[in-house]
Amino acid sequence: MTDLKSVKSGLEARLAELEARAGRIEADLAEPLSADFEEQATEREDDEALEGQDALLGREIVAVKAALARVDDGTYGECTRCGEDVGEKRLEAVPEAALCINCAREVEQH
Repeated sequence: MTDLKSVKSGLEARLAELEARAGRIEADLAEPLSADFEEQATEREDDEALEGQDALLGREIVAVKAALARVDDGTYGECTRCGEDVGEKRLEAVPEAALCINCAREVEQH
C-alpha cells in the first residue's frame, strides 16, 4: 500500500522544484533584449526554447497540484477517467499520474 505522507511530501518537493525552475525561466524571459541585432537574434531563439520549457513546466505543475488535491480528497491512486486503480508501479514511476495505463494509452491514441 502506498504511504500517502511520503507521496505528498515527494509531490510537494517536486512542486517546489518545478515552481523554482519556472520562476528562473520567467526571470530570464523578462530580461530586455541586447542592443546588438545579431545578439538579439540569438536571444530570441533562446527565448523561444525557454517559452517551450515554461509551457511544459506549467503543465507539469498543474498535474502535480492535481495529484496533491487527490491525496487530500482521498482519491489518489484512482483513475480520474474510469475509476480503476492507477497501479502502484505506475504511481512509483509517475507520482502525479491521474490515469491508469489503459486510459493513458487511449488518450494518447486520440
